[in-house]
Amino acid sequence: MTRVAAPSADLGAFPDLLTERGRLLLGQLRDLDPADELTAATRLRRDHPAELVSAAIGQARLRQRAAAKFGQDAERMFFTPNGVEQATRAPVAAWRAARFAALGARRLADLCCGVGGDAIALARAGIEVVAVDRDPLTCAVARANVEALGLADRVEVRCAAVQDVDVTDFDALFADPARRGGRGRVFDPEAYSPPLSWALATARRAPLAALKVAPGVPHEAIPDGAAAEWVSHRGEVKEAVLWFGAGEPEPRRATLLPGGHALTGSGTRRAPAGEPGRYLYEPDGAVIRAHLVAEAAEAIDGRLLDPEIAYVTTDAPAATPFATGYELTDVLPFHVKRLRALLRERGVGTVTVKKRGSPLTPEELIRRLKPRGPGAATVFLTRIADEPAMLVGHPLR
Repeated sequence: MTRVAAPSADLGAFPDLLTERGRLLLGQLRDLDPADELTAATRLRRDHPAELVSAAIGQARLRQRAAAKFGQDAERMFFTPNGVEQATRAPVAAWRAARFAALGARRLADLCCGVGGDAIALARAGIEVVAVDRDPLTCAVARANVEALGLADRVEVRCAAVQDVDVTDFDALFADPARRGGRGRVFDPEAYSPPLSWALATARRAPLAALKVAPGVPHEAIPDGAAAEWVSHRGEVKEAVLWFGAGEPEPRRATLLPGGHALTGSGTRRAPAGEPGRYLYEPDGAVIRAHLVAEAAEAIDGRLLDPEIAYVTTDAPAATPFATGYELTDVLPFHVKRLRALLRERGVGTVTVKKRGSPLTPEELIRRLKPRGPGAATVFLTRIADEPAMLVGHPLR
């Protein structure tokens, strides 16, 4: 059950948003146009306290931002600015919660729970959750969210330092240390809140644990005994997670959402390189981050254009969820004037530029090409056998 904390001076006007008056005011602001905020504030302050109106307008703005992560649930939820920024995207949280449930988690400690996005997904997966955060306002928001979504019987929110939680009371643990400070993103793992070393030591004490880390975590920094998973959603890498006690057969995993497609491997294999074929495949970012390009290439009988660059080429088209395919029409040495002439001859006016291993930016290339015409093409700036090259093609259906 959720436990209601005593009012705190740190909560500001937030408790007033949970009253009937506050909820009605939020309902009136559901479709607020940012351009109309000043007019709306002036009108509403005639009938409501100024502090409440400001809090409601701020909350309406946060809900609009949160819709990209939480979908329709955002209309009923509450947020803080940091909570929106740091919350896990709902499909990613749901995927992780399903993994926890499949691995046997029944009672889980959600440490550094934020506004409760992961706790909500875990509770919906049938897991009893104790969600912990040290910030009184964040805890109040998390409580309001589990209440609003009808999950109060599965989630207890505790306002406490996560270091004070006895993890032996749980059969699973999830931790998401804060990686942002007063000056923005924090890159030193020991500057996380709490430090990464504490989170790792705590995760090892639980029968089953997942620890969320930055997607750019170096492979050499992944500790022994941990299986690392990179998750992308609609082609964009969202997070990396270190799993402990999950019984993973391979130490590296790339998971692509939606669909839950998973590719596993050692993260140490290297794909062969060879001559460009008719088709080019661009591996998903999670596959690249997990160092599983060799496994993705093998699955489609492919080879690399260059030993150090993650572009895979094949002689025949292949179906794979782990890479986006293109049919090539031209393979050229790097020569902008020649490429410009080729595109103009074909009436190509819309150019999508992708690059790996090239110092030239897409914006600079397009400026120099000055494309004109009704056609479209994709241009790849890369290297073939360590030599600068340009490849022209179009996406496979």
